[in-house]
Amino acid sequence: MPLHPAAPEDLAGLVAAYEQTTQAVVDLGRSCRDEDFTRATTREGWTVRDEIAHVVAGDPAHRTGVSAPKLVSELELVAERRVRGLTEDPEAVAALRRDTIAAWVAEQDIRQALGRPGDLDSPAAAIVMEELFARLPELVAERAAIPPGNVVILEVTGPVLGRAGVWVDSGEDGQAKGIPLFSGVAHDGDPRDVFTTITLSTDAVTRRSAGRGTVDDIHYTAHGDEVVARRVLENLTLTS
Repeated sequence: MPLHPAAPEDLAGLVAAYEQTTQAVVDLGRSCRDEDFTRATTREGWTVRDEIAHVVAGDPAHRTGVSAPKLVSELELVAERRVRGLTEDPEAVAALRRDTIAAWVAEQDIRQALGRPGDLDSPAAAIVMEELFARLPELVAERAAIPPGNVVILEVTGPVLGRAGVWVDSGEDGQAKGIPLFSGVAHDGDPRDVFTTITLSTDAVTRRSAGRGTVDDIHYTAHGDEVVARRVLENLTLTS
């Protein structure tokens, strides 16, 4: 099933998603007391300040020595410059999409550290989910090494609702390959295929896609092969 709400499909929508999530980071930063900037996040070894520096400059080490409040102000300027004069050049659009995903993940890390959940139904959240669903065949068949004869379905209960599936088949080279389900393209299944359905929330699946914590830190239900479900969740990471 398509994502609901859907991820933006045009440049204007992508720019709006980037601006919304970076502004959320700015707003969170402006609400922080000095001690809040030193709070640990679930990104190992990183603080709230590090997350803000990451959105500003990529590597937090590049902004060592800059005060946290100044970093927040820098982020406002960086975000404004980032989209100024942006064209529909495919490489530029792809880079902005990556930046949007990184900013949203940092936003969620900050929110979790501060105990201020939110934006789980935002356009940037939908972009993260869309990226995860697009890469699910690779993650299931190659990274998780789920063998042929398995069908894995991911049911995401919201706030961004979605459903994606992968049928694992043998390629011509004998290696497992993931074939996306629900794509409108028919495929030949086998009555002996083992179906495993994993059901979890947007928060839980995006935490796993960001490599935060362990599988034991999230709530999910699995129907089918429990071992397959756990192996998929352990290898569901898009970024770190």
